[in-house]
Amino acid sequence: MSSSPVALITGGGSGIGAAVARRLLADGYRVTVTGRGEERLRAFAAGLGDPEGLLTLAGSTAEYDDVRRAVEVTLKEFGRIDTVVANAGTATHDSVAEGDPAGWTDMVLTNVLGPALLVRASIDALKETRGRIVLVGSVAGFVPTPGNIYGATKWAVTGLAENTRRQVTEWGVGVTLIAPGRVETPFWDSYGSLPPGRLLTADQIADSVVWAIGQPEGVDINTVVVRPVGQPN
Repeated sequence: MSSSPVALITGGGSGIGAAVARRLLADGYRVTVTGRGEERLRAFAAGLGDPEGLLTLAGSTAEYDDVRRAVEVTLKEFGRIDTVVANAGTATHDSVAEGDPAGWTDMVLTNVLGPALLVRASIDALKETRGRIVLVGSVAGFVPTPGNIYGATKWAVTGLAENTRRQVTEWGVGVTLIAPGRVETPFWDSYGSLPPGRLLTADQIADSVVWAIGQPEGVDINTVVVRPVGQPN
C-alpha cells in the first residue's frame, strides 16, 4: 500500500473532482480530496464506504495556508504525491456589463489563484516523484463569450497551464490542461437550470483526466478539449 501512487484533488467532493477520485481509488491510488463543505466531503467518503486510501480535508483553495496544509497532511499520511488535480471552481453566471460584482472576487480567487497556489505548494513533492499537474479549465477558456467573466478566469487557467509547463518540464513534472465543454455537474446549480442540448457526464471528463495521468513516463499530454457532440462553441 505504501508504494501506491497518491493524488491530491481540490474541489473533489462532487462533480468532476469526485468522479476523478472514484476512478483513481478504483485504480489503486491513495487520494486526498479537499473542498469547502465538510458535510459534503463526509457524505462523499461515506458513499464510498470510507475507504482506507481516502483522506478528506475541508479548506479553501484560495487560501495558501489551507492549500499548504493539504499538501503537508497528504505527505504525512501517504508519504508522497504523484498527481495534483486543480479542479475547484465556481461561476457567477453573469456578465461584465450587467452582472453583480459582489461575486466576482471569490470566483477569480478560486478559479485563478487557487490552481497557482496548488502548484506552488506541491511542486517540491512532484519533483520527487516526477509527477503530474492537472488543471481543469474550460472550453470557455478558448472561445470568447460575450461579457463572460467566468470565461476570462478560464482563459487565465489556459495560460497558467502552459506557463507552468514551460517551467516545470525541466524538473520532469508533466502538466495537463483538461478543458471540458458542457458537463452535467453541480456547477449549474447557481445558474438555475442545465443548459440546453446534450451534456457530458462527470465520469466522461474523469476518463480524460485518468487517461492523461496514466501516460507512460516521458509522455506529456498538455491540452485536452472535450465537448459533447452537438455543442457548437
